[in-house]
Amino acid sequence: MTHQVQVLAPATVANLGPGFDILGMAVTELGDIVTATQIPHSGTSIASIRGDDGKLPRDPTRNTAGIAAEFVRRQIAPLAGVELAIEKGLPLASGLGSSAASAVAAAVAVNTLFGSPLQPADLLPALLAAEAAVSGPHLDNAAPSLYGGIVLISGETGGAVSPIVLGPALQDLSIALITPDIAVPTAQARAALPETVPFGVVVQQTSALAQLIDAIYRDDVGAFCRATMGDRIVEPARQPLIPHFRTAHQAALDHGAAAAIISGAGPTLCTFSTEETRAQEVGSAVRSVYREQGIDARVHVVRPAPQGARVI
Repeated sequence: MTHQVQVLAPATVANLGPGFDILGMAVTELGDIVTATQIPHSGTSIASIRGDDGKLPRDPTRNTAGIAAEFVRRQIAPLAGVELAIEKGLPLASGLGSSAASAVAAAVAVNTLFGSPLQPADLLPALLAAEAAVSGPHLDNAAPSLYGGIVLISGETGGAVSPIVLGPALQDLSIALITPDIAVPTAQARAALPETVPFGVVVQQTSALAQLIDAIYRDDVGAFCRATMGDRIVEPARQPLIPHFRTAHQAALDHGAAAAIISGAGPTLCTFSTEETRAQEVGSAVRSVYREQGIDARVHVVRPAPQGARVI
């Protein structure tokens, strides 16, 4: 048994269009890092947080990393002590699974610290508890960050997951993630959703989701991109929360993106392209839209990540 473990958990794109609370995808290049160190006294504490501009609480009962770590520690080493150091590589309230990545990295780190007695599926309750404390009990970010690839979430409380192994065509997608310098808290994005939906719209949404899952299993990039644009319920309700979204969205399509969707709760715009150079062009075009309005924006060109959280 080691005395210190460091884990990287990747960023995620939740929903993938019509898959609200059902689908999520891990991406490369971006993520949070949590270092777990065994300490003499029992309990879980957070020693430091970097990259959050002082916005996140160090109280482990109010931080997703602390909640997940404590949940796992109580299961596997109730008499032991764990200290966490968190390095935020993801912006807060960006729609990239920031809170989930911290929770996943912490849960995996603590499990590894004590010899990995738990399987990935055994960590899901800890992740669900962590997410429930800050943004609601859903796993469409945490599950893909844990497993990698695309994950299908089912079950009344979102506790049953089905990881999907990505085919070579989908793994080769180039994704431009454009994050304007504005925050859209998940709670606010959820509050914007309609309480009732016309039956015909539900049929359209169900059809789009079925087409999306079919495209994933067939490794059909064209069908995948078309289906991600089929959301008729969630994205239309959230667009008003993101300034200049429609202009940015149209700029992405005008510059050759095969699809453009809100990543998770937003404000990040996720665009899909079949070539990296095209993805870079799309990212630059969308960033220019925001900068013309006096809003800075960050662009990251990434790919789907076949691997989830890992020890580094």
